[in-house]
Order: sequence, then structure tokens, then C-alpha cells
Amino acid sequence: MVVTAVALIAVVSAVIGTVTTIALRSYLYEQLDTQLAGIAGRAAGPPGAQEPPDGPSRGDPLRFVTLGGQPVGTIGAVLDADDGTVDRAAISTEQRSGTGPSEATAGSLTAAQTAALRGPARDGEPHSVDLPGGLGEYRMKYVSGRNGTFLVGIPTTGVQDTLNTLVVVEVSVTGAGLVATGLAGTALVGVALRPLRRVAATATRVSELPLHSGEVALHERVPEAEADPRTEVGQVGAALNRMLGHVASALTVRQESEMRVRQFVADASHELRTPLASIRGYAELTRRGREEAGPDTRHALGRIESEAARMTGLVEDLLLLARLDAGRPLAYESTDLSPLVVDAVGDARAAGQDHHWRLELPQHPVTVRGDAGRLHQVLVNLLGNARTHTPPRTTVTARLRADGGPRIVLEIEDDGPGIPPELLPHVFERFARGDASRSRHAGSTGLGLAIVQAVVSAHGGTASVRSRPGHTVFAVRLPAAAARSQAGHRLSTQR
Repeated sequence: MVVTAVALIAVVSAVIGTVTTIALRSYLYEQLDTQLAGIAGRAAGPPGAQEPPDGPSRGDPLRFVTLGGQPVGTIGAVLDADDGTVDRAAISTEQRSGTGPSEATAGSLTAAQTAALRGPARDGEPHSVDLPGGLGEYRMKYVSGRNGTFLVGIPTTGVQDTLNTLVVVEVSVTGAGLVATGLAGTALVGVALRPLRRVAATATRVSELPLHSGEVALHERVPEAEADPRTEVGQVGAALNRMLGHVASALTVRQESEMRVRQFVADASHELRTPLASIRGYAELTRRGREEAGPDTRHALGRIESEAARMTGLVEDLLLLARLDAGRPLAYESTDLSPLVVDAVGDARAAGQDHHWRLELPQHPVTVRGDAGRLHQVLVNLLGNARTHTPPRTTVTARLRADGGPRIVLEIEDDGPGIPPELLPHVFERFARGDASRSRHAGSTGLGLAIVQAVVSAHGGTASVRSRPGHTVFAVRLPAAAARSQAGHRLSTQR
């Protein structure tokens, strides 16, 4: 805005200055031509036939050059009446005599200057001529009268000096005005836009709020002073307040809906635990009773037990996710991850003896601030995912290291067939399913990786995956309890 205003003022000032200079030049040259016409009239005398040399006007025909009433530097030239050549030429100069006033005297012109006098047209109109020898520009006029034929000229130095002074003054005043306008405009625009900056600050604070999850309290609003609809900035502030109110209402409805769903899942999961335990218990009791059951009955009871166990795991996972979504506090304490990794890999080795299991642990303890039980569940889910969805003789490596910053990195790597590219963006979603390349022969609830993501996020960490055929890595990054160097050689075990 300031630059635009300064540019417009500069254009207007340039137009005004140009018009003023042109008008003043025209006026000054008009005055100069009037003065030149008067000198030419005195030089030529009244119109009429030329008097003989012995007439009453005999004497020096260039005497008018030194008379008063014309500027110093006036040029007069006597022309031949027949061919228009210059017979004589003189220029007035200023000469001081003692301490008295200066007197005008007639000086002679050089040959080059005299030759330049032949240039003007003999039409009786003023013309501008540049004379050599430092004389500069002159206004010259051809005139003929009783005293003869003359060429009269006066210098334009005074006019040029006036115009140059005017241009300098215009440029100086315009420059000073532009500088003052820029400074004053910057200050005024800064004051005028201060309310808009406060509106922008409110929008910035809103953009930094975590609106994507959890309970949302959107109380940020533009101050009432900047929401006056009678001003442009106030209209923006009022519109932003209306938008924030609408967003807050939508977020409240969304939060209430999510809370109802979470509460339903938690209640349903809690209520299903008891009947599932009863079904499983009665199935076991029936199978172990004294009455001999046929093969079909024993198979049906076994299936009832296995499906009841699977449903119990699903219900437990749903209940855990509901509690994590509700923001239930975890039991945070200083936890060394190395023993957790060793225990989880030992359990996975016992459950998946057809896989090769490796450990890579740092020499120093790796401590985080977290819930040991939930972190152990993260390890169990990641190792179970690798065991369930990879073929036999797959090598699974559990790696624990520091990433050089305040983060601890836990990686579960396998050399199985990999995850399909279209599934990679959704592996941490609930009930995400893979295709046949990662078999479900051991069964899966589809919630294991979702629990990993939820538990890690609750600890302030991140979970990610990268995969290609023959190389799949699940990485969990958790804040370290204390920054320390984790460099050291790694212990490796392989079955």
C-alpha cells in the first residue's frame, strides 16, 4: 500500500512538474521574443526606404547594441541588402571603468560565430541558434527598416537558468515529499493494520490447536474491539468469530458422537467379557466331563473354546483401545526397554519355533518414561505380527538403538514377502487386513497394529513402517528418559 501510494504521488508530481516547466518555458520564451522584437525595431528604425549614408541617420548602424534596455550579450549584424551576407557584426559586453557603474561596449565576433549567423531563416520570425565559442543558444530575428537590414539576437541564458532552477527545485521538493510520504504512510498503515495483525494472531493460535483428536475446547476469538462490523477489519474479525463459533459447534457435536461410540465400545467390551468367559468355561467343563463324547462333539467343543478365546482377545483389544481413546492415564515410570525386548523375543521364539529370531541390543541400558505393561504389549504385537504374517524360516530381528537425539528407536525387521504397497498407508488402522501374501493361518483380530499406534502415541512417540519384498521394518520411536550415548557394540543371538 505504501509503495503504491508513493508511486502514484511520484507520477502525479512528475506530470505536474513537466506541465509547469513547459508552461514556464513557453511564457519566458514569449517574453524573450517580445524583448527581441523591441530591439529589432530600434535597430531597423521605422519602415520605409533606406536613407543615403549622408542622411540624418548616418553614423554607426550597430550603435543599438550598446544602448540600454537589452541584456548583455546582445548581437547585431548588418546584412547586405542584395545577397544577405554579413557585412559587420558586434556583441555587447560589460566593462567596468574605475569604481563607477559598468558600461556596455561593442565587441567583435569570430569568423565561426559570424558564419553561424547565416543559419536563421529570413522570414522575420524568431529562431533559436547555437553559436560556437561558448556563446550558447540565441534567439535571432531578421529585420529590415529605414536604417537597413539587420540580424538581431539576444541570449537565452537567463531563460535556461530559470528553467534549470525550476527543475532542480521540483526534483528536490518531489524527492523530499516522497520520502516524507513513505515514512508517514508506513507509520499510518502500521497503525491502521494493527487490528488486522491481532486478527491474524487469533487465526494463528487456532491453527496451532490440536483439533484432530481428543477433547477440543475452541475458546479463541477475535477481541470485540477488532470485530466492529462498521469497519473493514472489523468485518473480517466478525466473520472469523462466526466461523470459529461454527467450527466449535461442529467439533462439540463430533466429540459427543465419538464419546458415545467409545463409551458404547467400552461398555459392550466389558459386558462381553463375562459371557465369553462363561462359554469358554462351560465348553471346557463339558469336554472334560465323565460322560464320553463323540468325535464330532469334541471337535465342536474345541472350536467353541478356540473361538471364545479369539473373541475374548478381540474384546480385550477393543476395551484397551476404548480406554486409550478416552485418554485414560498410563502408569508412567522409568523403564529399561532391553529386558522387555529380551522377554518378548523369548516368548515369540517359544510360540514360533519355525522362525529364526535375532536380538540386537545396545551395551548400555535404554531407559524411557512409560508404562512397562503397555510397552511390552507393543513388542508382543509387533513380534506376533511378524510371526503370523510371514512364512516359516523367516528371520525376524528385534533391534534397539538410539537415533543420535533424544529418541529411542525400536525396530522389528523381517525378510518375509513384504506388505503390499496399497496396504502400507493403512496398516495401523483398525481392522486393516492384508492379502494372501501375508497369511492369516494363525488368526488375527486386525487390532494389533492399531494398539501399537495408540500406545506409542500415548507415550509421545511415533510408529512407522517401510516395506519391500524381503525387507519389512516396523519402527517405534519413543522419547528417551535421559539423553546419553547409546553407541557401543551390539549383542546378537540367532537360532
